[in-house]
Amino acid sequence: MKWFSKRKRYDYEIAPDEIFLDATNLSSFDEAQFEGRLERPISRRTFIWLFVALGILCVVLIARAADLELFQGAAFATESAHNSLRSSILFAPRGVITDRYGKIVAENITLKDGRNRRHYTLPAFGSIIGYVSSPKKDVSGNYYDTKEVGLAGLEYQYNKLLTGKNGTMLTETDALGRVRSQGAIMPPQQGRTLKLSIDANLESLFAKAIANVADREHFVAGAGVIMDVKTGEIRAIVSYPSYNPNVMVNGSPANVIAKYSVDTRHPFLDHAAQGVYTPGSIVKPFIATGALTDGVITPTTIIDDKGRISIDDPYHKGRKFVYTGWRALGLMDVRHAIAWSSDIFFYTVGGGFGKQKGLGIDRLDYWYRQFGFGALTGIDLPREAKGLIPSPAWKKATYNRQWYLGNTYFTSIGQYSMQVTPVQMARATAALANGGKLLTPRMRTNQPVVFTHVPVSSASMEVARQGMRLSVTSALAHALNLPYVTVAAKTGTAQVGINNQYDNAWVEGFFPYKNPKYSFAVVLERGPSGAGEQAVNVMHDLFVSLHNSNSLYTGGTGTPISTYAGGTGTSTPLTSTTTLP
Repeated sequence: MKWFSKRKRYDYEIAPDEIFLDATNLSSFDEAQFEGRLERPISRRTFIWLFVALGILCVVLIARAADLELFQGAAFATESAHNSLRSSILFAPRGVITDRYGKIVAENITLKDGRNRRHYTLPAFGSIIGYVSSPKKDVSGNYYDTKEVGLAGLEYQYNKLLTGKNGTMLTETDALGRVRSQGAIMPPQQGRTLKLSIDANLESLFAKAIANVADREHFVAGAGVIMDVKTGEIRAIVSYPSYNPNVMVNGSPANVIAKYSVDTRHPFLDHAAQGVYTPGSIVKPFIATGALTDGVITPTTIIDDKGRISIDDPYHKGRKFVYTGWRALGLMDVRHAIAWSSDIFFYTVGGGFGKQKGLGIDRLDYWYRQFGFGALTGIDLPREAKGLIPSPAWKKATYNRQWYLGNTYFTSIGQYSMQVTPVQMARATAALANGGKLLTPRMRTNQPVVFTHVPVSSASMEVARQGMRLSVTSALAHALNLPYVTVAAKTGTAQVGINNQYDNAWVEGFFPYKNPKYSFAVVLERGPSGAGEQAVNVMHDLFVSLHNSNSLYTGGTGTPISTYAGGTGTSTPLTSTTTLP
């Protein structure tokens, strides 16, 4: 048996690198790349310390996890249970409303709770611009109504455009109500801007003129419209009296709102578009154009106004019906009949008398409707009234009575049961001024021009325009004979009340006369008998105010609309300069 002993073996083999590694070739090696070096393995001690360090780290992590779970877990669970995550509304600002030059007339004020409250800069514009409802809370403080909604006027008409989109905010709070974290998951989107066709400066002066004359002369209400005769854009529209929209939005003072509700002058009514009034003599230019176009009269037809006409009563022999005018005016052609508002002339033209043929009620109805009466104008204001043109069928249905010639006479001078709105009158007057285009009125600027043609001859419209200018230069509308603006106008008085004890005062017209740009219509409601000429003073006062302010409307050089600097809300101020087309 052979015994072998274990001995360590040493490898004495010399590698080629070792053979040639000497001082003479050492410099040729790149020592940064470990060339020319002998490799040495990592020692066992290094591995031991590495495992020790990792072990210590694991022990620390396990100990911390045990502390959080076993010793502090209950406390953290309680704290987590008392934290709350709630969703809150970020209220979207409603779109601002501006006039045609950028002056803000409706803006937003941000309240402490994040809500936006509407604020109006032209309180006298209330019946037109309207107001909005505010978001509402229940008894627990939770919002069940989260939007501002237009309730009247332009706020109602353009509610969809003006309404923004609310956002959402997530907030985490602890048991003490302290905010731990917060962030918007959906930002609010503001509503779009509504740019109106009105001129806020003209609107303010117009409202002041109507209010002053109505109060001074004891009329219960009034309204007025100024319209661009080429586009249909409304430059100013007034309803008096009006409510203050800021009061309605705030819901206070309560006693003021209560007074609005019982006021017999109806401040919640838009008197310009929703109010209907007996027009009286302001319809005469339109009847004249129809009669001239139909050939019932010519520009040189003469009718003797003796202050009255009488016709036999067909049902009672020997009795007569007598129809009186406001005064005996003598021989009248159509121009002077318009200027001096001859009732006898237009009784005869409307219903006929003696040898002079009249239009008759059917043609009267036709021409009234051609100028837009008895129908909606299409203005972008809510709940517009269409008025009334009386007819035999209407009388039969309403009163179960037949139609008489006297009804035709009174309808031909805008009396009987005829009713119109100021918007209709301004629109019809614009058609007379612009050559026969019956425009759709617009409260919003830069909209398509929409119109129909009134089938009257251009010659007949020129005669009517001449009669209206004659009224200013030498007849009933002489208060508008001003050196700095040429106006053509027609006044009118309508007796109203059970005993005709009140007057509605009217004036309609256009300016400048040679190249018309704007039409107007003003009504003052239920003034004392004899006050029927007062509406013309509204336009007189307005023109004087415009002239004193160097306005372009009355031939001035124009003054820039001042930059809006009075806002207290979140809206970005808009600026512009007055320039008229």
